[in-house]
Amino acid sequence: MRRYELSDSEWESLSQFLPSTLTGGRPRSDDRRVLNGVVWKVRSGAPWRDVPARYGSWKSVYTRFRRWALDGTFARMLAGVQASADAVGDINWLVSVDSTIVRAHQHAAAGKGGSGKRTNRPDHAIGRSRGGLTTKIHLAADGAGRTLAFVLTGGNVNDCTRFDAVMTAIRIHRNGAGRPRTRPDHVIADKGYSSRAIRSYLRRRGIGHTIPERSDQQAGRARRGRRGGRPPTFNPAIYKHRNVVERCFNRLKQCRAVATRYDKTATSYQATVTIAALLQWL
Repeated sequence: MRRYELSDSEWESLSQFLPSTLTGGRPRSDDRRVLNGVVWKVRSGAPWRDVPARYGSWKSVYTRFRRWALDGTFARMLAGVQASADAVGDINWLVSVDSTIVRAHQHAAAGKGGSGKRTNRPDHAIGRSRGGLTTKIHLAADGAGRTLAFVLTGGNVNDCTRFDAVMTAIRIHRNGAGRPRTRPDHVIADKGYSSRAIRSYLRRRGIGHTIPERSDQQAGRARRGRRGGRPPTFNPAIYKHRNVVERCFNRLKQCRAVATRYDKTATSYQATVTIAALLQWL
């Protein structure tokens, strides 16, 4: 086994989620070899043309990556590995939510419009912010710092506006009968998520939360006196565990194709982040 390649146990965990091979036609490249080539590319961040020849033609590796990204193969792999972990009680449901910004490489630019200026459509999840063209990963991590769910947007999108989408994306399927689990035991987030709408959303779903109040909210409540109501409950001991989501981002960005976005389409970058999350769980 070479560097970045899947071990036998990891391959056994993932191979069951691959589409069935087609019969007839030209001989098909070995799925394990191709998947190792995809993992090598995600870990190294190299261009597709630089994928080593031991994984076959780079065109075959890229074509299989795009096919599996579009048909949801990588998403099924992540869901299956998470379901296996949940079946043995290996998921810590003290969930932390946060976001991180990723710089989009010039190769990720979405093309040029008729005026000659670069166009960054919202469906490509690339936005222009102070740092240039960026993508933001909105993510929920379990108590062990592993990715439960994530949503991609442009880098100029506010964190709190995608909180509901991130929480809705948490769906841990059961191995057997039963509905997927979608509700954490407790949610931790920083001041960027301190809003009445988010607190109301969590209370309606019966989810405990630890979110510090912003200073301007504290001042506004103090100005209103009794009409300002009581401050939201805050547990400093629980809030100390919020750093797990930062460590989750750190581990994801050890894959260089995640730390810098090279993919043109949101579908490809979604698959790239999903593969990095898979490596966390494996």
